[in-house]
Amino acid sequence: MRLGFTGDVMLGRKVDERQRRRSVEAVWGDLRGRLRALDGLFVNLECCLSTRGRPWRRTNHPFHFRADPDWAIPALSDVGVDFASLANNHVLDFEEPALLDTLRHLDEADIAHAGAGRDRREAFEPAIVEVEDLRIAVIALTDNTPEYAAGPDSPGTARIEIDVEDGKARTAIDRALDRARERDPDLLVASLHWRPNMVTEPPETFEEFARWLVDRGVDLLHGHSAHVFQGIELYDGAPICYDCGDFVDDYAVDSDLRNDRGFLFELRIADGEIEELRLVPTEISDCAVHPASKRAAAWSRERMRDLSEPFGTEFKRDGEHLVVEP
Repeated sequence: MRLGFTGDVMLGRKVDERQRRRSVEAVWGDLRGRLRALDGLFVNLECCLSTRGRPWRRTNHPFHFRADPDWAIPALSDVGVDFASLANNHVLDFEEPALLDTLRHLDEADIAHAGAGRDRREAFEPAIVEVEDLRIAVIALTDNTPEYAAGPDSPGTARIEIDVEDGKARTAIDRALDRARERDPDLLVASLHWRPNMVTEPPETFEEFARWLVDRGVDLLHGHSAHVFQGIELYDGAPICYDCGDFVDDYAVDSDLRNDRGFLFELRIADGEIEELRLVPTEISDCAVHPASKRAAAWSRERMRDLSEPFGTEFKRDGEHLVVEP
């Protein structure tokens, strides 16, 4: 069984404009076939899905991402997206009406989600995804944008502080993990949207926090938000993907950090156990995601090896892919 995990899927702004004039599957470019062949697909949805609402102006928030659900939902369904993390700093870009629309459209499309909700309890509620006979539980959390945090009676995100010494964060996470374990999952995933942006290495506090989550039973950490991929650590047999970078968007490209280059992270499961993590090089162009060119793939492989070396992670090469075995 192969499960795919991606970084940020931002379908708003210029992506939305382009998609209104082309087929819904065009956003997946030449990677569409590989995505459709996966048994499960898990993404961070870096926008709201709505045509309602007004841009958030209550605090300084320069970017506002919104995609028309008339094409976005069919596009997500086209490649079989099973789960969308909503714990990020863009799900409330067009205020509460657009967030509520996002929840409704995903529910109607039978796409599981976590990390945002109609109130704090719903935002922290884990998602359960059934892939054949495998049950996957996902909790989604963010340390971004305090003003987007859900309240006891108000919509928003599952916001926490990334600090193992923060008692409030520990309590919220332990409750979410307890609710996930009540469903007896075969795989427990933590999807984290954590700052800062455009950095290639996680802070030491993030490393400590990720290992703390694994110690509490998390089998895979799915990190995102930096817009560039970061190194991978294997801790007690659990892959920690500190940041999966960007998967599809319209962002300006940094010539050094190359935020247009990244990976599709494929988790292979055999007999209920993680057998390997395969990194498939990708590249964003024309507001779509594609398999990386040979030059871009070589750059990404070398960068990933360098970033993962401090964690003692060693990869095998399999064609254009990198493979690591827990």
